Amino acid sequence: MNASGASERGSGPIRVLLADDQALVRGALAALLDLERDIEVVAQVGRGDEVLGAVREAEPDVCLLDIEMPGADGIAVAQELRAAGVAARSLIVTTFGRPGYLRRAMDAGASGFVVKDTPAQELAEAVRRVHAGLRVVDPALATESLIGGPNPLTDRERDVLREALDGAPVQLIATRLFLSPGTVRNYLSSAIGKTGTTTRVEAAKLAEERGWL
Repeated sequence: MNASGASERGSGPIRVLLADDQALVRGALAALLDLERDIEVVAQVGRGDEVLGAVREAEPDVCLLDIEMPGADGIAVAQELRAAGVAARSLIVTTFGRPGYLRRAMDAGASGFVVKDTPAQELAEAVRRVHAGLRVVDPALATESLIGGPNPLTDRERDVLREALDGAPVQLIATRLFLSPGTVRNYLSSAIGKTGTTTRVEAAKLAEERGWL
């Protein structure tokens, strides 16, 4: 969709795409938003890797993206949409209200971040504000994000912690990431120190809870 698409539609309703892997959630969000006279749900997808194609076909103004989806997570999708140069803006709507996710989403180019238990009227208003070019952030998460500080982990430390979540041994993590066992141990040791934990599994779980992974 090019930047002229929205202007060509004039003052018509705000066109919305919903991306969530849970059909019931998509249906509920669509029903709520379609009650608003100035909002129209024009597309729904259940996978992150289906969003860009659907955006190009349906030409939405705002994309509501869940974080945890098959194919690609919502943060990666927001980054993909920005890189593709489409006019649609991204609004993360997720169950996982973690400060680390908020920071990553904003860095990826999302225009907003709200949790799924946001009241219907507030969600609709968030869509309007994002469409108007403003940023919308859940206030409680914004406060937590400021208090918690930035993600201290490097990309490689995040990679090894993701692999460590299920308790995988160092050798297996090294094989999966094409690294030497010694290098993996160094990354794990650094990550454990930064998270203030004592084991790699504890470090991985804490990093996941804070949205750093």
